[in-house]
Amino acid sequence: MKDLLMKRKGQFIIYIIACFMPVIDSLIRMGLFSMIFGVIEKRDIEYFKILVILSIFAALLTGGFHIASRLMRIGFMKNILLDVRKQAFDKIIHISYKDFSKQSKEVYMSHLINDINTFENNFFLNLLNVIYMGGLYIVCLIILYVIDYKLAIAMTLVSIGLFLFASLFSKKTESLQEEVSNQNEQLTVEVANTFNGLEILKLNNIEDKFLDKSLNAINRVEKRKVAFNIFSEQQRSLMMFSSYIVLFGVVIYVAASMNSSNFTTAMFSVQLCSNLVFPLVEILPRMNVIKSSRRIYEKITKQETNHEEEEQGKVPFEFKESIEVQGLNFGYEDKILLKDAHFKLEKGKKYLIKGVSGSGKSTLMKLLSMIYDEYEGKILVDGTDYKTIQEKDFNNQVAFIYQDVFLFEDTMRNNISLYKDISDEIIQVACKKAGLQELIEEKEEGLGTVLSENGKNLSGGQRQRISIARALAKNAEILFVDEGTSALNEDIGKKIEQELLNLECTVVAISHRYYEGVTDQYDYVLELKNGHVETYQAREYFGEVVIC
Repeated sequence: MKDLLMKRKGQFIIYIIACFMPVIDSLIRMGLFSMIFGVIEKRDIEYFKILVILSIFAALLTGGFHIASRLMRIGFMKNILLDVRKQAFDKIIHISYKDFSKQSKEVYMSHLINDINTFENNFFLNLLNVIYMGGLYIVCLIILYVIDYKLAIAMTLVSIGLFLFASLFSKKTESLQEEVSNQNEQLTVEVANTFNGLEILKLNNIEDKFLDKSLNAINRVEKRKVAFNIFSEQQRSLMMFSSYIVLFGVVIYVAASMNSSNFTTAMFSVQLCSNLVFPLVEILPRMNVIKSSRRIYEKITKQETNHEEEEQGKVPFEFKESIEVQGLNFGYEDKILLKDAHFKLEKGKKYLIKGVSGSGKSTLMKLLSMIYDEYEGKILVDGTDYKTIQEKDFNNQVAFIYQDVFLFEDTMRNNISLYKDISDEIIQVACKKAGLQELIEEKEEGLGTVLSENGKNLSGGQRQRISIARALAKNAEILFVDEGTSALNEDIGKKIEQELLNLECTVVAISHRYYEGVTDQYDYVLELKNGHVETYQAREYFGEVVIC
């Protein structure tokens, strides 16, 4: 948090000055209020006229201070919030895929929206008041030491006592704020699930059930917010009660000392003490809220350092001969998907993963593509352990074709190149192999055609062909294909699978479809049965085994 504020030192200094400006306003009002009692004491009309003129001038001056303070603060606030959003987004963008996939994407959306809004609402309002009230406290204490040092010492001791009292509430405030953040995450996930599956919900007439779930999630968020607000108000109430007791003692002390001071000075001393005690009532609970805001900030922006990962992932990915799997064991909770698996992938060969639904085909592909790394056994590429390979370098040299395609709201060219510097010639070749040529030619802007959100202006088959072209244009060492032709008709699917088999790279594919005369051109089939992986030559497998 300190680095965030000090990133723009000049603006932060201006911000602090702007927050201090209302202190002048408060001192002027205190002085004018004390002078009113002086008028009553002296009963002097000329003194009263001077007070009226000073009051008018003070009103104009403090109004100008208020406007100037607002203008001086707003730029810094805007830039800080922009920095927080950038840091939160940067954390998500640069997180490894393995870590990213550990949470629902809606959780990250909650960080970017709910948590940043919470930070904005809580942090700046409280920081402004802490700086202002802290400044008022310091100035009033200095003046009080000049007027009555005994009273000033007593107020200093009282301040320390109130500070220690408020510190008792600190951890609870932070934990309640974190609970609000966690409930916001759950709400975002619930609402996203409802919206994503709204078509299914309506077709099956179960929208009311999911509406109740969403309402319950909203209710939990609001309960946490109420708990946080009530606890914060309880702090203020207890502090306020303590402050009234202290102020009552001050009034008694000042009344007893009236013989040594005039009425104006006495009232000014009372107001000074009031502005020592009551700002603390606001400062200390607000400091607790600022601490909780700091935890929210760290939660959404701090790059988590995994010391185990720091020791790993330093070796560049080089694939010249083979990827060998030795004694691989993997499962989810109590379900074992792979048991003591042994097999080898040779460079340039084509492999088809087969098995019944739920046998672990997609899991095996994710292990081979470094998405999962919490496994027992070894995966070696040319003798180098997968766990020592740089994930970024690996991802630069592999490509993926998935059944579920995501397309950006951008041009067809950018969706295929993924914003990398790939020549149109390479993209055109990839599009031809993916069966996209006809679509490109019928579009007036060709590759410059802008796709709507996630390609809603395309058919499912067209979207999948863009995904295939995207993978082909990358010219990767290894191509992973998970049901890559499932949305295509028989003829186009057969043609594209033939193109994939003609590639020079290593292909690892999952497919339930069988294209006669094409599918049996794979070099090997990896079949999953009861957690074990058996390797067959494709022609023998499809000649002897029933297609599943």
